[in-house]
Amino acid sequence: MSRASDTAYEKIRRFILHGEAHPGMQLTEERLCEISGVSRTPVRDAVQRLENEMLLVRSASKRLSVADWSDDEIDEMFALRAMLECHGAERAAQRMDSGGLERLRAVNDLLTRAVQRARPDISTFLDANRQFHDLILEYAQSPRLSKLLPALVEQPVVRRTANQYSRDDLIQSAKDHDELIAAFAAGDQDWAGAVMTSHIRRAFHSFHFATRSADTEG
Repeated sequence: MSRASDTAYEKIRRFILHGEAHPGMQLTEERLCEISGVSRTPVRDAVQRLENEMLLVRSASKRLSVADWSDDEIDEMFALRAMLECHGAERAAQRMDSGGLERLRAVNDLLTRAVQRARPDISTFLDANRQFHDLILEYAQSPRLSKLLPALVEQPVVRRTANQYSRDDLIQSAKDHDELIAAFAAGDQDWAGAVMTSHIRRAFHSFHFATRSADTEG
């Protein structure tokens, strides 16, 4: 893959996940060239990668748009994520060392401080949450899992509703992380897997509540 294609991929992906894009938004090649600052050929390569990640979709008429998932698709995303992250937590529990525990505690301390503010710092929460789960994936030591999980974890639908989550939801997430750390410290893979499954299922229900609230306000 060329450097121009990589540049286009990173910039378009950032636009979808963190920028001005919204579900269902149509995108032309010309617009994607503007966003990425490269020519059409590398943009087409980038688009193919993003279609494979299901961040971009193409209609029957070949029009390109930002993915707008149905409730059933979102349910499946969370179900798959729960299964995969449970497996990752179980593997990590068998391989975690003192250095990893220290890193997890430091990241979760940052996350906890962010959500305990009078007005939770969502940006810091999201970054710290990603780091926490990335560390678990690192200790799972599974190249296959590392390839499968990212497409499910960092979805724009989750990021778009993070500001709708209640403070209690965010604080509970930090508490779940504390229990995961305790499970890793004990080297108990069953405990770690159970907590991770509960953590993702809780996120699923928080997401649905936040989505319904956002739709009502809209």
